Amino acid sequence: MPRTGERGGPQTRARIREVANRMFLESGYDAVTVAEVAREAGVSSVTVFNHFPRKEDLFLDRQDDAVDLLREAVADRPDDVDALESLRRAVLRMFDERHPLSGVDERSAPFFRTVADSPALIARAREIAAELQAELEDALAGDPAFAGDPALFAALFLAGYAALLVGTAKRMLAGDDHAGVVAAHRERIDALFGALRSGLGT
Repeated sequence: MPRTGERGGPQTRARIREVANRMFLESGYDAVTVAEVAREAGVSSVTVFNHFPRKEDLFLDRQDDAVDLLREAVADRPDDVDALESLRRAVLRMFDERHPLSGVDERSAPFFRTVADSPALIARAREIAAELQAELEDALAGDPAFAGDPALFAALFLAGYAALLVGTAKRMLAGDDHAGVVAAHRERIDALFGALRSGLGT
């Protein structure tokens, strides 16, 4: 029989994620086991893996959000807006809302520190970046309004955005003034899309 609360679906998933994130931030990702997370959340290890197939997914759990953002930017844009401009608008919305994927939320520093301290999380983050690149390439390839090279576009965009996030993360971890970091991040968004516009065109 499942333990109390194991049938909660999204609620169970949210509780597991909340407990795991707290434990990873407090003790470090590599020092916490899935069994310990399960025990603290009041579920079994099997339930944890039913919701999160990999331990890394307990902490790096925004991939679906990122996929949705990329695909919506391509598929839902107005006829007079090209893919690059639509992505720029999406990135700026994230920045303005301080979305977790923007990298500028004040709570991002502990997250960045936990990832930087774990080879397993660093490796998984790189895998996710490659998977997102493939998702964007696929979305562009299936869009008759896109006239560019889907593989090249996706590779350059994801690499550029990753570099933007890494630069901001380094400044946060160095203890730089948060307002200054955010202002520089906003300037680099413009620089990134300016460079992509010059190089990609569409």
